[in-house]
Amino acid sequence: MEFQTVQGPLYYEVNGQGRPLLLIHGNGEDHSIFDRATELLAKRFQVYAIDSRGHGKSFPVKEYHYQDMAEDIRQFITGLSLEKPILCGFSDGGILGLLLSSQYPDLLGGVVACGVNTRPEGIKPGWLCLFRLMYFLNRSPLFKLMLTEPDITPKQLAAIRCPVLIAGGSKDMISRKHLEEIAEQIPGAQLRILPGEGHGSYIIGSEKIAKIVLEFCEQR
Repeated sequence: MEFQTVQGPLYYEVNGQGRPLLLIHGNGEDHSIFDRATELLAKRFQVYAIDSRGHGKSFPVKEYHYQDMAEDIRQFITGLSLEKPILCGFSDGGILGLLLSSQYPDLLGGVVACGVNTRPEGIKPGWLCLFRLMYFLNRSPLFKLMLTEPDITPKQLAAIRCPVLIAGGSKDMISRKHLEEIAEQIPGAQLRILPGEGHGSYIIGSEKIAKIVLEFCEQR
């Protein structure tokens, strides 16, 4: 299905019935990373798995900015009249969740932000050097996005009012210190570090993220 934003159409798939739940992928991916999780989550939620702008089947762009991507999702939520959906975002998708919940306090009912960073320096130095090299070689706007954004301040995080879970793997490319810092700056946020997991090992093609979301919602 497609939803028409001001800038272009967002592709999404919807499954199940119940409270709305948005699933938003990371850099260079599409909604299909959540296919296995959707099978479980659709038993309780109405699941909207979305392709961000410039990804999957959504409209193409020449450059990427998290604020633009967040605005697409805001239009999606309001345009479909979704009432306080839960947003589960991986990496870039988690960044969108933090931006939306800080800027629109009444928009979301909760955020599960996985492998998320609020500034490029939250990425471990080795990974950051690799991304700089990749950008030098291919000038991909997706690598440029990771190297220049986001810039979410402690003040913005402190403005978040909905329940938030910050999740990451013990082997994540985002530093544990940074994940801890984010959770500390969001009022009432939970932090969950998953032993043995990497950046996306519990997300991509995995049911584990579904169980994390279900546990988060059961506590609300």
